[in-house]
Amino acid sequence: MKFIEMTGGTLISALHEDELSPDELRKAGVAEATIVRINQQGDIEVRRPEGWDIIGGLIGDYEKRIQKASGLGWA
Repeated sequence: MKFIEMTGGTLISALHEDELSPDELRKAGVAEATIVRINQQGDIEVRRPEGWDIIGGLIGDYEKRIQKASGLGWA
């Protein structure tokens, strides 16, 4: 599966109003410098010491938003 990795701060800047709020991300343990990744299905995963946890998802035209916000392609 391919992903785009970024910081929590970059993810927060790319969110739409009808997706997870910054407060919801903070409650899930996502801070500005937290490593997160988005898969091609739009799932948001956060890096934990023991692995990755899915904490939510993106909707709409998230592919272009995530690529623009992160400056990265799918890897």
